[in-house]
Amino acid sequence: MSLTGLIQGVNSFHSNYFNDHRELFERLSGGQSPDVLFITCSDSRIDPCLITQAQPGELFVMRNVGNIIPSYGAASSAESAGIEYAVQALGIKDIIVCGHSHCGAMKGLLQIGTLAEQMPAVYDWLKRHGEATRRVVQDNYAGIEPEKLLKIAIEQNILTQIENLETYPAIRSKLHAGKLNLHAWMYEIETGTVFAFNAEKHRFMLMEKRSFPVPDPLITHIAS
Repeated sequence: MSLTGLIQGVNSFHSNYFNDHRELFERLSGGQSPDVLFITCSDSRIDPCLITQAQPGELFVMRNVGNIIPSYGAASSAESAGIEYAVQALGIKDIIVCGHSHCGAMKGLLQIGTLAEQMPAVYDWLKRHGEATRRVVQDNYAGIEPEKLLKIAIEQNILTQIENLETYPAIRSKLHAGKLNLHAWMYEIETGTVFAFNAEKHRFMLMEKRSFPVPDPLITHIAS
């Protein structure tokens, strides 16, 4: 969509949706109280509120390239601050890490050497925070065709971020007290389907009526 189209959309939003939900927005002006932190990729093809049908104020959303959460102590100020605020200030009850099919970041991770010259910032981000995923895929899934290998990398990356979340003291405390659940989701763009990781089955399964909270500690082996 062009900038002109976006401006038209803003005007349409204010004239239609906003006016129809004015009471909601007036209420939201007094503060937010979402129950869910939704961590996902910056990719334009995934819209957390669209795929969950969440209303304004219901999701606290964090996005970056590859839906990556650096482990505690290695985190940039943005990721660590967002997580800390969600858990401590908002009292988030569920954290969802949602990757997606055809993820460009994971394609880049599988061919990391080609990024250094053309996109040095992307290379640095993936090299520093995606190496665990890359090594698991490289060392344990040799000989698998590229399309399936990409799917495994996407899924493994989601689980790596769950493990990284578990290194945060505030999250460890909430998990120990049973006040927080972590969920690993994968959104398939071409079908509009969401899969959730089932630790008992060691695989992502179609999510219909419920998610599968990830146990602590997470077992990250994916059945190939």
